Amino acid sequence: MTDQPIPHTAAPKPVLRLKSQKFREARQGDWRALSSQLDKVEKRGLGSFSIEELLNLPVLYRSAMSSLSMAQSISLDRNMITYLQALCVRAYVYVYGPQTRLKDVLKGFFIHAWPSAVRQLAREIALTFTIFVTGILAGWLLCSHDSSWYGLLLPGEQGSRDVGSSAAELRKTIGDGGDHALSPFAVFLMTHNVGVAISTFALGAFFGLPTFALILYTGITMGAMVWLFAQKGMGVEFAGWLTIHGTTELFAIIIAGACGFHIARRLMFPGDASRRTALAEAGLLTGTAMIGVAIMLTIAGCLEGIGRQTITDTMVRFAIGLVMLTIWCLYFTGVGRGKAATDRFGKSGDA
Repeated sequence: MTDQPIPHTAAPKPVLRLKSQKFREARQGDWRALSSQLDKVEKRGLGSFSIEELLNLPVLYRSAMSSLSMAQSISLDRNMITYLQALCVRAYVYVYGPQTRLKDVLKGFFIHAWPSAVRQLAREIALTFTIFVTGILAGWLLCSHDSSWYGLLLPGEQGSRDVGSSAAELRKTIGDGGDHALSPFAVFLMTHNVGVAISTFALGAFFGLPTFALILYTGITMGAMVWLFAQKGMGVEFAGWLTIHGTTELFAIIIAGACGFHIARRLMFPGDASRRTALAEAGLLTGTAMIGVAIMLTIAGCLEGIGRQTITDTMVRFAIGLVMLTIWCLYFTGVGRGKAATDRFGKSGDA
């Protein structure tokens, strides 16, 4: 029987521990310095660092990464490797990660991203506005030509708001009856318009056709309502009630519709980019605009809820609505322009 060769075995654990100990002793000073700096930045932020500490942080990080690479390549103690991995991950966040604070995020959104996104939707906003106004005119003309169109356009409306309603009954539906709760008509209108804003955006993925139909129908129903109140001698009163919150709410719906049309346009005409890339870019742009739409709808709800209870003069309602419209127009056309106005989509700001 011949002797079998002795297989090569791993180094005994005492030898491995000795190698790990020497490796640690040669480098643990830098590790402790990095850990100390990370503890400091986690408690007090990078603003508490001196210039020397800021310059030293990436140096210590690279030293720790080098130690980790060497420890893994020569199979040192697993506990040491785990420690170095955790240390390097912590350091990476502060060396290469974003250092944006919440107030900076909010400032970037309101000063640059939101108004810039709306400006980039200018063509779609003009299209949506045209469709909406066309719908209002169509609704008015249809009902003025034949009043039965009102029931067809707005089926299931409350009995107090139809062609047979008196002026007093109509006045109650817009909340001028003296109670302090939101009128059923106001609740209906707010809920309906929020649904329209969401739907016009979401349905843009179907090549914009549902968005077109929904914006047009919303305009037609609005025109029918204006006709109903006008033919009872309450056109100005209804317009004032609508204006105080409508300039914000309807503007939000128009922006939402524009977002839907933008999605449809990039889907059908992606340009030089792939369709997937075009849709991703459109999603970033319209997503930012839709966050703003949600803010506008919230403001409109506050104006409708508070303004209706405390402001009953029609001219004052008109004034507030027009002031809000002016503010929105100035905000979207003027804020965030200039050299520093670079939006989140990688395009230079509007000069």
